[in-house]
Amino acid sequence: MLYPLIRKFFFALDAETAHGVGMRGIDLLNSAGLAGLLAKPVAACPVEVMGLKFPNPVGLAAGLDKNGDHIDGLARLGFGFIEIGTITPRPQDGNPRPRLFRIPEAQGIINRMGFNNAGVDRLLENVRAAEFPKKGGILGINIGKNATTPIENAVDDYLICLDKVYNDASYVTVNISSPNTKNLRELQKDEALDDLLSQLKARQLQLADKHGKYVPMTLKIAPDLDDLQITAIADALRRHRFDGVIATNTTLARDAVAGLPNADETGGLSGKPVFEPSTVVLRKLSAALAGELPIIGVGGILGGEDAAEKIRAGASLVQFYSGFIYRGPDLVSEVADTLANLMRKNK
Repeated sequence: MLYPLIRKFFFALDAETAHGVGMRGIDLLNSAGLAGLLAKPVAACPVEVMGLKFPNPVGLAAGLDKNGDHIDGLARLGFGFIEIGTITPRPQDGNPRPRLFRIPEAQGIINRMGFNNAGVDRLLENVRAAEFPKKGGILGINIGKNATTPIENAVDDYLICLDKVYNDASYVTVNISSPNTKNLRELQKDEALDDLLSQLKARQLQLADKHGKYVPMTLKIAPDLDDLQITAIADALRRHRFDGVIATNTTLARDAVAGLPNADETGGLSGKPVFEPSTVVLRKLSAALAGELPIIGVGGILGGEDAAEKIRAGASLVQFYSGFIYRGPDLVSEVADTLANLMRKNK
């Protein structure tokens, strides 16, 4: 019952300011050994996906901890895995503030952050200082391109990031679906996608030889895809032997929030309004992949049953971000409990 009271304070602040205060608060409680005040015990529900053994299938989506500043504090909340980023080769400020907007009436969030981050080298300093990965915690690192890099040279940025993070990541996510970097979603289209995946796969295999270990690679896609695009992406993922896919990022659609305050802000919409479209894409993608690649289901998870619906639609793991803002740390244990019960029934 603690978080609803805290949330009133946070929601009285500017959304980005509240985010910073909240993350520092989690770090402070963790340092003081008081993380248990926020987090309930989380059900054990081990699953193996992409050759990795997850203690439970509940993950933190990229975006909450862009630079890996808060890994250990977040880990204490019970997540089975944490994904940090999106990171770019060079530091960048992102888009001008304000760039993060709540829509409480719909339990939604609009962001146009624009990959604001301190650069890949800073992220790696934070990862290497954190205890979570040292203790075997599963840490995904989400990579992107700098805004100033021309789209035709985007692959260069992804390769730079892949080279640098490979040895420190449990898995690497290639983000080509943020709506807040100009033309980025063009990389989801046929020839551009084929070229990107081909070069990334070749580099992944080279790095596996160099480091003596294979680090899985996933692709994060948008919810704003038609059936032909979903099929084409599934075919490309199979063809290039990618290890997994994350469905989905935020949406540009506004139907679910039309007329509400902040609904007309530009950027990607997340939270409850994206649950249905993201789950539709997940279900279609699962059918197109026919079990050949695992899917991480993301988008609009605000309760245990939402997560169960993602699993029933074809996901092997789930992640959330906006739900964490609206529901707080209790969401981690609720989702873990629900999925543990679901998986027991399915055995």
